Amino acid sequence: QVQLVESGGGLVQAGGSLRLSCAASGRTFSSNNMGWFRQAPGKEREFVAAISGSDFSTRYADFVKGRCTISGDNAKNTVYLQMNRLKPEDTAVYYCAARTIRVYPGIVYVHSGDYDSWGQGTQVTVSS
Repeated sequence: QVQLVESGGGLVQAGGSLRLSCAASGRTFSSNNMGWFRQAPGKEREFVAAISGSDFSTRYADFVKGRCTISGDNAKNTVYLQMNRLKPEDTAVYYCAARTIRVYPGIVYVHSGDYDSWGQGTQVTVSS
C-alpha cells in the first residue's frame, strides 16, 4: 500500500477551474495505477479518471471527458486532476486512489474495488 495525500480542493464558481494533487509515498508512482473518484452527499462514490503510472494510459468518466485531464509526475510521485468548466453538479469530495498490486501496463482500472489505497479526500464545491 501507499500513503496518499490530496490537496487543491476548494470553492469555485461555475465555469472555473481547479487542479487537484495527490502525493504518494511508500511506493513509486510508476509502479501504480492511480485514480480519482468522487462522492457527493447522498450518492455513491463514482469513478472520475485514472492513469497508469507505467505507460500513462488514461481513462475518463463520460461526464468529465473534454473538461478534465489526469496526469502524473514520476519525479514528484504525484498525480494531478485538472478540472475545467466546472459545474455545480461536480460538487463532491474527491478521493485519490492507488492500485499497487497486480498492476499491468496499459490496463487502467475504473472500479473502486480495484484500488487498495485511498486518500482522505478533498472537498470541491462549485457555486452557481
